[in-house]
Amino acid sequence: MIDPEYNLPISKQCSLLDISRGYFYYKPVEFSEFELDLLKKLDALYTEDPTFGTRRMRNALRKRYKLKVGRDRIRKLMDILGVAAIYPKKNLSMPNKKHKKYPYLLRGVEIKYPNHVWSIDITYIRLKRGFVYLVAIIDWHSRYVLSWKLSTTLDRRFCVEALNEAIAKHGIPEIFNSDQGVQFTSDEFTQILKDNEIKISMDGKGRALDNIFVERLWRTVKYENVYLKEYRTVRDCQEGLAAFFDRYNTRREHQSLNYNYPAEIYFGEIILKEAA
Repeated sequence: MIDPEYNLPISKQCSLLDISRGYFYYKPVEFSEFELDLLKKLDALYTEDPTFGTRRMRNALRKRYKLKVGRDRIRKLMDILGVAAIYPKKNLSMPNKKHKKYPYLLRGVEIKYPNHVWSIDITYIRLKRGFVYLVAIIDWHSRYVLSWKLSTTLDRRFCVEALNEAIAKHGIPEIFNSDQGVQFTSDEFTQILKDNEIKISMDGKGRALDNIFVERLWRTVKYENVYLKEYRTVRDCQEGLAAFFDRYNTRREHQSLNYNYPAEIYFGEIILKEAA
């Protein structure tokens, strides 16, 4: 989006797009084969048990894989993954103190129908020679995945695209829940919710299970698809996840839904509700 040959200074273009000049000039450092392998193992360990901190990660790497890795390196790689002990969720969305935070609206609320509550979250997806980030929006009542996007960076744009796509395809929910990450508290993101008169709900600090439905989705995505497929490229990942989410929504029985498909619950109950 930034054109160095355009008749406008780079600093001004960055300012208009609300990004730093460092973001534009930054050249990503390639990871070594050893670090990529460590990232994969750390991701698998954390998905298995999200209470793992650097000490338990170090011990597990030593015992299971015979790898002697220091806690400082593990901490650095966990930061890249966006994971931390105690919280059983991927802490990929870091807060911005300047952005407004909204209260949590779902305490004691019974979710009774589709489009009552939507939720969004981000996770790390490993590739053969790198990684990407995945954002998804899910309907709490039906577990139906409304939209999803991949990105090589943790900026807000792919989150905004996912939100716009979900609204364009499925209408608007009554309540939209997220964590307090900068992607979801940005003015660009929250303004879309306000313009559509959607109530904004955000997980409180330390409330680890507020977004539990999306967390369960991430475990399913990784165990039933990503870890089995070992995607080589972003394109392979895009195509593979498209097939997976189609099956997840329309041809995968969910125990929590009495072995129905999310699409049956989401679209079927909307029709019944409108008919009533």
